[in-house]
Amino acid sequence: MRLFLDANVLFTATHNPDGKAAFILSLGSKGAWKVYSSTFAAEEARRNLSVKYPSAETKFNKLVASITIVPEHAAAPYPAELNEKDRPIFQAAYACHATHLITGDIAHFGALMNKPGDTFGIIILPPAAFLNSL
Repeated sequence: MRLFLDANVLFTATHNPDGKAAFILSLGSKGAWKVYSSTFAAEEARRNLSVKYPSAETKFNKLVASITIVPEHAAAPYPAELNEKDRPIFQAAYACHATHLITGDIAHFGALMNKPGDTFGIIILPPAAFLNSL
């Protein structure tokens, strides 16, 4: 499996090391799956952490160093109904051949969750649903 993590998952894993997002990363570091994110997602998470949890910068840098960061791919496809702000996230997941896009963003990705027929084969799930699917 190849997991692509949205910014909110990186944010949550950093400030809540005992949560599901951090558990997903921990299993990835042990070889259960490959973990990816994008420069765009990492920078969004970094900005939000600097405002809400400024002391978490060292933890965040360590977390980001443990995953593969991929560039955005503006030419990659995306579901037509996807919010413009979230297209770079989906496109990076698609371009790195992610099997899953893990996100807590129900508002923008909710209608596409667990519908790989609508998302070019990528399964979009929140962290808890992903873990429950194993």
